[in-house]
Amino acid sequence: MGDSSPQTADQLHRRGLMFILSSPSGAGKTTLSRMLLAKDAEIKLSVSATTRPPRPGEVDGVHYHFVSHERFQQMIDEDDFYEWAEVFGHRYGTPKGIIRAALKQGQDFLFDIDWQGTQQLYQKDQQDVVRVFILPPSIEELHRRLKGRATDSAEVIAARMERARAEISHWDGYDYVIINDDIDVCFDKVRAILEAERMKRARQTGLIPFVRGLMV
Repeated sequence: MGDSSPQTADQLHRRGLMFILSSPSGAGKTTLSRMLLAKDAEIKLSVSATTRPPRPGEVDGVHYHFVSHERFQQMIDEDDFYEWAEVFGHRYGTPKGIIRAALKQGQDFLFDIDWQGTQQLYQKDQQDVVRVFILPPSIEELHRRLKGRATDSAEVIAARMERARAEISHWDGYDYVIINDDIDVCFDKVRAILEAERMKRARQTGLIPFVRGLMV
């Protein structure tokens, strides 16, 4: 073989991917995201820019890039976002530059975004995006979970339920749809999707030189 340090099949370079988990509030997206980040060292959370103020304990550059409304608008004008959206009066967006460079090096990113953000991201970079939507087992169970948090008023819960129904209507815009009636089973399915997508031939950029070496 021409390479003095040949790669084995499980060491081949691959292009990273953007792994999107979406769900209505209360369907388990946040829990699944935390589980995935804790169990998989090859994926990290995409850090979004936002105009909302930091919450207690949040660190700029770690949880979000906290920017002014003026700076956010400037980034929009400069086409510096993969996607952005306004949610409950605050803007959230995904900066392009750092992510694109890291994808080439094989870094995977996890995105916790809604259907609008997913659509925008997919339109700009289809080859790197994997879209997974999490459904609750029933609308009654979703309401029970939201009510069980005991942190929101009845009015806020009603608004979240209305928004949840709107989000669920976009389920068919995703590559994979999972019903979360058991968080551990659901998580296993999420990990299986991620592993399969990592092995897609188009992402295995090291395959061409490896196969050429086999044919010498």
